[in-house]
Amino acid sequence: MKQNKYDDSGFFENYSQMPRSIGGLNAAGEWESFRAMLPELRNKKVLDLGCGFGWHCRYAREQHAHSVVGVDLSENMLERAREMTNESQIEYRRFAIEDIDFKAEEFDVVISSLALHYVEDFITVCQKVHHCLVPGGAFVLSVEHPVFTAVAAQDWHYGQKGERLHWPVDDYHYEGSRQARFLENDVVKYHRTVATHLNALIETGFSITKLSEPKPSQEMKENNPDMQDEFRRPIFLMIAAVKN
Repeated sequence: MKQNKYDDSGFFENYSQMPRSIGGLNAAGEWESFRAMLPELRNKKVLDLGCGFGWHCRYAREQHAHSVVGVDLSENMLERAREMTNESQIEYRRFAIEDIDFKAEEFDVVISSLALHYVEDFITVCQKVHHCLVPGGAFVLSVEHPVFTAVAAQDWHYGQKGERLHWPVDDYHYEGSRQARFLENDVVKYHRTVATHLNALIETGFSITKLSEPKPSQEMKENNPDMQDEFRRPIFLMIAAVKN
């Protein structure tokens, strides 16, 4: 069984209280940058890997996508997504991302938001996405930045007065699992370098079209003083690629 913390009732309850779980895409600080990397979705067949509550699936249909399939391993996630969706052209299916098995050239666009750092075998996912995309189809993904995942603690180094001195980066080239704390639970994430992400895509037949390491918007910075520290290191890595 692949890791499925979201079907743990306590973990899921904590996740459900996060601002992005309540407010959707507009409450996700990285959304504006991710949206800017998406291709035209009108009349496209879209696959969302790790769809969660289905926010990106519903957005795709709002942009007049022809149809959308959302995949997630968590039944809790899919149940909530179905409750929030009133749209016959969106279908939710329960799969681990690693286990998808779609037909060749079934989709025009594949997206994945903040899910693939929970997946151990990234290159196999890239191969499967390449298989199910039409030629010229787009794969747009976001993960926690390797600067963020390199050290399992995923926290600042603090001074004697509790001030944030710096963000530690260590063991960067030692790829693999990291047992991190998230929502008061132990979760396994997989650290990969920036080069590994890019090379996996290139080696499986994609061309990279854009990279992003987004920083908070000026509005977020003004409304939340803590956001000033988010300019000191990246949290997210976003990649847009097309199938050759």
